[in-house]
Amino acid sequence: MIGVIPPVRALLRTVRTELAEQLRAPGARTSLLVGAGAALVAGSGLRPLTRRWPAALLGSLLSSTATETPRATALLVGAGAGVALRRGAAGNPAGRVGLAVAGGAVAVLLALDQGARADAENLAEALSAELGPVDLPDRGRVLRSILGRSRYATARDVPYGPDPVANLLDVWRDPLLPPDARAPVLVQIHGGAWSSGSKAADAHPLMAHMVGRGWVCVSVDYRLGPSERWPAQIVDIKRALAWTRAHIAEHGGDPARMAITGGSSGAHLAALASLTPGAWQPGFADADTSVAAAVCLYGIYDLTSDDGSGTLDELLAETMMPTALDQDAHPYVAASPSARVHAGAPPFMVLHGTGDAIVVPAQSRAFVARLRAVSRAPVVHAELAHAQHGFDLVPTARTLAAVRAVAAFLEAVVGRGAPVDR
Repeated sequence: MIGVIPPVRALLRTVRTELAEQLRAPGARTSLLVGAGAALVAGSGLRPLTRRWPAALLGSLLSSTATETPRATALLVGAGAGVALRRGAAGNPAGRVGLAVAGGAVAVLLALDQGARADAENLAEALSAELGPVDLPDRGRVLRSILGRSRYATARDVPYGPDPVANLLDVWRDPLLPPDARAPVLVQIHGGAWSSGSKAADAHPLMAHMVGRGWVCVSVDYRLGPSERWPAQIVDIKRALAWTRAHIAEHGGDPARMAITGGSSGAHLAALASLTPGAWQPGFADADTSVAAAVCLYGIYDLTSDDGSGTLDELLAETMMPTALDQDAHPYVAASPSARVHAGAPPFMVLHGTGDAIVVPAQSRAFVARLRAVSRAPVVHAELAHAQHGFDLVPTARTLAAVRAVAAFLEAVVGRGAPVDR
């Protein structure tokens, strides 16, 4: 055995020398770096790298570059491969390996792009299955989405409750909407794991699109954990709904036609609020906080179940809930929309991405199954191919398709927006 070791060491030295020479070849390092980076991004688009919190946040961002902007990402990979080619990568084995890997990654990215664009058809089918034939509205405008808050948030930081910092909302409306338009209203609840986020950050593509179709939107801030514990969050959402019903007519809205929407933890709060009118209303128990419809995106609906991270109970105990799940499960059950489903639930639209690295789509599937088992109202459910958590934050092709579908749903169950003369 001892006599075998020197030849093995010599072989290893030879291999290392050859590898080093290959890496020194023109364009080899660049090509391999481009190929490795492209493979990592494309692979994360097919399957999230991790669902363990909080590493899943970074994994979700990486996946989003592949799933939500695949064409732009493919162009960046192509540009990197072009640099490697100009440096001579095609003239050596290592360079060719990197280029081949980059080419495979581009193929995956283009396939993800096709899947994202096919979501428009999937959404239309989901709507038709519950509501009958539905015409999707015109495609949303990217510029309108990007500039939505500056164009349409005509009333900002309006107080709706006693907390002077947290109990504020913005009202979005077309400046030309008549004061007496009686337009339908969409109340937007931001996400952020119940402990972060802002009304100024979420759902701009959706709200801009709805305002463009003659709706009034209300975007809500609320008290956040860990300094504020449950049920502070849902109490604030109820206060915002009560304020909206009492005051939205002053902004051209119709208090009799109110819907609610949210993403992630905002979806949890929107779903819970829509299922529990009259509950969690200290000091305003008589206020009408019912809604005509709910649209929930990539939400958590059972706080006693797993969200995919394996640590949901720990996150809730750290950021929001007054107890740990294993000490007292009652607040977790009471705060779970899946435990609040009833026959009189309003119409629901529930969307989730199959690639969500933060919350598994099984949360939405189980919630939809519970709704459909007892609710008399329509329940539209669609899963978007490889879509990531927060996919709707920027106006990508998938986002604009989802926005059109949400608009079709809301107009079908709540009513069309008010006409605006231009």
